[in-house]
Amino acid sequence: MSDTLRRLTNTSSFSVLQDKLETWHSDYHTLSCDQNLNRCCELIELTAKIQSQLFAILNQTATEGGQYGGVDTLKSRLLPWLGSCFSMAKPSVSDDTSLQLMQDSMEKDRKLRELSLCHDSDMQKMEAQLCSTRIQLDSVRVELAEAQNELDDTKNKSATTLLATEDEIIQLRADLRAARDEVEIYKRKLSAIDDYERQIHLLRDEVSYLTKEKALLQERLVRSRSPSPLPRLSRTSSPIRSESPTRAQLTHSSRHARLVSRFSDLYAVERLEAQTILRRYVDDLDMVQKIIFIAAVESFRVAKLAYCQFKLRVRKTLASTHFGPESLEDAAVDYIVRNLDLYDVQASVNDVINAMNVNPRISFPPETDFVLISTLIRETCRAAFAMQTLEPPLELAFASDGELYNEFRYRRSYDSEFSAPLVLYHVWPALMEGNIVLVKGEAVTRRGAMWTRSRSRSRSASPVRSRSLSPSRSLAYYSRTSLSPGQLRSSHL
Repeated sequence: MSDTLRRLTNTSSFSVLQDKLETWHSDYHTLSCDQNLNRCCELIELTAKIQSQLFAILNQTATEGGQYGGVDTLKSRLLPWLGSCFSMAKPSVSDDTSLQLMQDSMEKDRKLRELSLCHDSDMQKMEAQLCSTRIQLDSVRVELAEAQNELDDTKNKSATTLLATEDEIIQLRADLRAARDEVEIYKRKLSAIDDYERQIHLLRDEVSYLTKEKALLQERLVRSRSPSPLPRLSRTSSPIRSESPTRAQLTHSSRHARLVSRFSDLYAVERLEAQTILRRYVDDLDMVQKIIFIAAVESFRVAKLAYCQFKLRVRKTLASTHFGPESLEDAAVDYIVRNLDLYDVQASVNDVINAMNVNPRISFPPETDFVLISTLIRETCRAAFAMQTLEPPLELAFASDGELYNEFRYRRSYDSEFSAPLVLYHVWPALMEGNIVLVKGEAVTRRGAMWTRSRSRSRSASPVRSRSLSPSRSLAYYSRTSLSPGQLRSSHL
């Protein structure tokens, strides 16, 4: 039933019947008799079709109600209506009321037609406005296309100008690179010229040395050929031999400058590298700087001791075979200058690490080792050993925690208190030549330095010394492959 009722509703049969009835009513007087009859038959056929669908719905509805469903309705309404030959039963309302209802329905239909006409007129107006809007939109699109074309032309012109500017910039950059290359070439040439000048200076010194040697040899030759030779003088009191410079004396100034520069490089390069390594294991920056300072001081001390021992062995070895214009002391120093590679620097590194292991001022994690800064210790020992061959030798200034700050020897660190008069600890030692400061050191000055120093002394018996007994401090790791001073023999001289 629901499907049949839905189809009847969707087809709008009653609306079509009403439309046809109104159309016939409006055209009734203009149509002929046959046409009016045809219209009437058409309406009857349409009404019959609708009644057929309604009877089908009635039958299906009565079937769905069961055997006795809808019996009363059929008896009271359908059967009397069928008995009167399909004539409608007399309505319960009066004729006047029915007429009034028909008039209301017609009035509603008229209003609907008026609303439909108004809607159509509004739609026409809106379509007209839409057309005008479309025309305006087309004109705006045309203007936009023209503006886009102008913009493209401007972009093309700008791109051309930009390309020209970029070409100029590229050319200028190329010129700048070429100029920089020329500057680098000139710098290299200048450095090469400086090297040539230094080599020329060294060669001149060598020539002067060889000239003096030649004069001495010629003089010896003349004395040997003379029938009345001069009385033999002692080697130590001969003024001629004392005037002959050794290679160490000839290269003293260049070695002095090179070693001073090397000491500055130790502060700027190796010290910072060692500080970076230690900061991975020690969080306290003050302790890291103290460790590096103690390592530098101990390296100088051990290198000076190694130099003295090495020099004694060289003198002992040269004493039996030495003969020359220079003294035995000068010959030993000259030999050491020529053979600095014989210095057993690894042994000095081991001695420095041993001394640092028992130093009570250092607090170091037991799971690590001072081998971490062996590069700094090794390079400092080499520089300190070479500094002992100078005349006078280069030394480190004496430094003590809590001492009065000396601005001629040290400069304050960035984290110091610049109004503090005492040194809390030293970051890097000062390099001295006698009483002359060649390279300033660095110190940290803070107030309360004396109190801090006394407190550290009171804790000097702390378990820090037990680090020397730690298995991680064992020195069996090192292999002494270089030639030590104790192994020096006459065959190496």
